[in-house]
Amino acid sequence: MRILFLGDVVGSSGCAKLTKDLPSQKKLRNIDFVIVNGENADESGVGLTKKICEKFFSSGVDVITTGNHVWDQKEIMNFIENEKRLLRPKNFFEPSLGRGFEIFTTSNNSKIGVLNLMGNVFMKKSNDVFEIANQFLNKFKLKEDFDFLVVDFHGEITSEKNAIGHYFDGKASLVVGTHTHIPTNDTRILKKGTAYQTDAGMCGDYDSVIGMNKENSINKFMKKDSIKHFPANRDATLCGVIVECNLETGLAKKVESYIFGEQLKNC
Repeated sequence: MRILFLGDVVGSSGCAKLTKDLPSQKKLRNIDFVIVNGENADESGVGLTKKICEKFFSSGVDVITTGNHVWDQKEIMNFIENEKRLLRPKNFFEPSLGRGFEIFTTSNNSKIGVLNLMGNVFMKKSNDVFEIANQFLNKFKLKEDFDFLVVDFHGEITSEKNAIGHYFDGKASLVVGTHTHIPTNDTRILKKGTAYQTDAGMCGDYDSVIGMNKENSINKFMKKDSIKHFPANRDATLCGVIVECNLETGLAKKVESYIFGEQLKNC
């Protein structure tokens, strides 16, 4: 089983790159299942819409995860209630629209669990992520309730992401961080067999400040004339992780960072 996870899609350039190239990339890299974090996919750079979700699904995306910007486009509130392929962080305060975990059945009848979590440090207030993770692991078991488990941890700081990775080690196929939009160079398999990367990076224009127009962002930092943040919209790069899973254990056999585009390249 080969699973591709793509980091936060940012703005129109990220959407265009994904919908154009994902079908051929899936075929080229023998990908069985695709998960994408879509919380910045709107042309404004925050939130996402039903139309964007449907474009992603028709391009070969199996599941869309999100984070702190999931509600920024209000129309998504109605859509998420009925679309189980669109997740929001499970540790949002309850009751909350949508779901934070779902099990999906692939074409070869494998069951893949996808869990969406959000960090507590420097993020919008939500329930204690480690408490929710503990409740989840007490209820669901790898190779009992699903064949594979992917965890998207949407968080601000590396230490919190690192800790969640080790907490799920041996209990998930892949734990990968999102939100900071910069791919980290620590892709590896942890001691008990879980693939891990602190941040998947983004799918967007890297000639930017984490996907946003660089000149406007610099002006904001320098307290000069600026306007509300808006995405950079030139050539985009797709970034994420590919994990090859052991069919018997559900754990990782191999993991590699994934970068497709001209602005960033694997050395």
